[in-house]
Amino acid sequence: MSLPNTAIETSIEPVRFREALGHYASGITVITSHIGDEPIGFTCQSFYSVSMSPPLVSFSVMSSSYSYPKIRRAGRFAVNILSGEQVGISNQFARQGADKWRGVEWRKSPLGNPIIGGSLHWLDCEIHAEHAAGDHMIVIGEVKALDLKKAAAVQPLLYFKGQYCSLTAPGVV
Repeated sequence: MSLPNTAIETSIEPVRFREALGHYASGITVITSHIGDEPIGFTCQSFYSVSMSPPLVSFSVMSSSYSYPKIRRAGRFAVNILSGEQVGISNQFARQGADKWRGVEWRKSPLGNPIIGGSLHWLDCEIHAEHAAGDHMIVIGEVKALDLKKAAAVQPLLYFKGQYCSLTAPGVV
């Protein structure tokens, strides 16, 4: 069965594109690293698995990012997968220029990356590859260590249609 012909828009406006992508629910992470005495981090919802063998993950970051060049110099990063109770952490690390680490409990991972207290899980990675893609960089990391907490009752922090949500929210299937 073929679908009826519909007009396909050939010029995609950024606002409409962002709105369309907002209909894809995603988890929220904070990508962190450490260089010298400075912990570095930013909120990232563009995170996904790439390969099981070797274990690879990826995230996308704006090319104009203030934080990513420092992470690149470190050559490593941690992915802190946020729990549903960490909306404040997500908002804090989404801001530019603010003291993102004020009041945040963290410890060093096996590779020396900041692990944010209360995170659902974390992955410790070395940068494996990076690719320019429009106004973003696609960064691939090889997972060197991870933590799988027993967190059966803890929900992930999700983002859908421009707002945080939970798996049990009414109307979300």
